[in-house]
Amino acid sequence: MGWVANRWTGVAAAIWIQWSCGASYTFSIYSSVLKSTQGYDQSTLDTVSVFKDIGANFGVLSGLLYSAVTPYTRRHDVPGSPSKSKWTSLAGPWVVLAAGAIQCFAGFIFIWAAVVGLISPPPVPVMCFFAWLASNGQTFLNTTNVVTGLRNFPEYSGTIIGIMKGFLGLSGAILIQIYHTFFDGDPATYLLMLALLPPFICLLLMFLLRIYEVHGSDYKKHLDGFSVVTVIIVAYLMFIIVLQNVVSFPYWGRMFAFVILMVLLASPFGIAFKAHWEESRKFAQSYTIERGSSTNKGTSSSNYSPPVDEVEYHELPSDEGQVQVTSDDVLPREEEKNILQAMCTVDFWMLFVTMISGLGSGLATINNMSQIGQSLGYSTIEINNMVSLWSMWNFLGRFGGGHVSDYIMHRKGWPRPLLMAATLGIMVLGHLTIASGFRGTLYVGPVLVGICYGAHWSLMPTITSEIFGVKHMGTIFNTVAAASPLGSYILSVRVVGYIYDKQADKADNSCFGNDCFMLSFFILAGVAFIAFLVGLALYFRTRRFYKLVVIRRLKHYA
Repeated sequence: MGWVANRWTGVAAAIWIQWSCGASYTFSIYSSVLKSTQGYDQSTLDTVSVFKDIGANFGVLSGLLYSAVTPYTRRHDVPGSPSKSKWTSLAGPWVVLAAGAIQCFAGFIFIWAAVVGLISPPPVPVMCFFAWLASNGQTFLNTTNVVTGLRNFPEYSGTIIGIMKGFLGLSGAILIQIYHTFFDGDPATYLLMLALLPPFICLLLMFLLRIYEVHGSDYKKHLDGFSVVTVIIVAYLMFIIVLQNVVSFPYWGRMFAFVILMVLLASPFGIAFKAHWEESRKFAQSYTIERGSSTNKGTSSSNYSPPVDEVEYHELPSDEGQVQVTSDDVLPREEEKNILQAMCTVDFWMLFVTMISGLGSGLATINNMSQIGQSLGYSTIEINNMVSLWSMWNFLGRFGGGHVSDYIMHRKGWPRPLLMAATLGIMVLGHLTIASGFRGTLYVGPVLVGICYGAHWSLMPTITSEIFGVKHMGTIFNTVAAASPLGSYILSVRVVGYIYDKQADKADNSCFGNDCFMLSFFILAGVAFIAFLVGLALYFRTRRFYKLVVIRRLKHYA
């Protein structure tokens, strides 16, 4: 059974669930048909997209459910101290995954039925609810994959979260490639695919995701193996997207490109089996050596127990035992806080503000990408490719943010909030580039915004787990993430949508020229600058704390 279900196959399964569940990033593919079939103006369409964003980022429910059904254990256990916590598993992570799959199916199947005319156009609040429901299922899947990965690979939390969040960001490009291969020009059928594909993959693989008590931490090279495959997939998708801009693929060409993509996406399972085999072999060799040594000393081999620094793991039982912690293990900011305790801290609200200002402006950009492209005279193919490229930059930010933050923490001793502040500063430049409206800037500006937007989705959960602890991490980081759609509503509907409708032709609700979005993106740049200042303040507040974190880790592995 260990060859089928272990922490490595769990990573591969989580990668597949992540790449399939990011439909919220492909809203531009079906937004036009939704707008035309339901008779929406731009502000109404932006309202629906905001509820989609609220659903995709309001993961408090998923965090609470995850905490209720999964076991918890501290990672730096020291014998001899009183128990600090005891956690009971009711079912396991699969319950959270199943709940997300059901929500995803129910939401998208309703939207599809409305678009194709199976049901009469619903009232706008009803459509908003189902847009929320469809995207909220994503939070259940994402929370499970991220928190389970962090618990199974605690010492390189930035790297594993970067991989998980990276594939979520990359999912837009992968789903659009499937769209081009099978449903090109038919966004209504694409909606049906969104209702069926993610739940199918989730239900197929959800029992592979479990939480394991891991002894030993020599797993960075295997995580790097997943990272290498991830970079290869990104490079391949980039090549395909650029090629699609130059030539028109025949059907056989699209199918061939799709098959190669599926082979690359299957390769994480090969890495998982290799990693598990190497760990099993290493453990068996170590066991043999220790057993021989104890036998030579006249010690009964039946009393042998493996040393704690060997690579060994087993699934956590339903009822956790005593967990001992000494005062040296818990730093002042690292006590296991629940959501109410976290909300009473300044750090929580500083993270919240960066979400509203920084990520809210990023969501406003992607939600209006189609209309921005149309106003500047880009073709439909160019707009779809820009959405795919946004997914690439979003992925690069998520993936790179995790790796870079681990590097600056382990090698340089720099706080992660420093990287957060830097990315917010670059985001300001991205918004200003889009605001200029020159031909070609829509390829440059979204690169900067997308990378910085993605980096925050790796940095924020990691910073949350370090400042507030792991036990309630799922609930806390999802509560912070809820600020993102709030910022999206303010900036996308009340700023971008409002200014666009003021400039649009009243006859067909269309706007052409630089003036459609110039003022909006100058405002977004100003808001992102406010987030930059808050991120910089958070860096100064947490410098001493992160210095202690680095010192403790050096002592732990000395």
